[in-house]
Amino acid sequence: MDDGAALAFEALADPIRREILSILADVDECSAGALADQITTVGRTAVSNHLRLLRVAGLVAERKQGRFRFYSVDSSGSAAQVLTLLQDVFQASLSPMRTAVESKTMPRAAEAG
Repeated sequence: MDDGAALAFEALADPIRREILSILADVDECSAGALADQITTVGRTAVSNHLRLLRVAGLVAERKQGRFRFYSVDSSGSAAQVLTLLQDVFQASLSPMRTAVESKTMPRAAEAG
């Protein structure tokens, strides 16, 4: 795992940052102020700090328009690496289960035929 993925996993360890990512995944792009309005457990400054950490980790992209900053999930950075890794882990963990299910259902199908 490279440094970018390690930073991404560190960023994902915090529930507020996961909440921010969840909101961004639902709305595609959101201003920092609108995000802060939706996150009620911490103040605006904390939301800004979380957004900075997510950006540094390569999980969110920032777009500036005048004095406003808009954020979205960065699907080209570390987020893609993390998602690929998690997908591989889940597929590998499901493989033995799939084999077990198929081995139990195959004889029944053969008996019926």
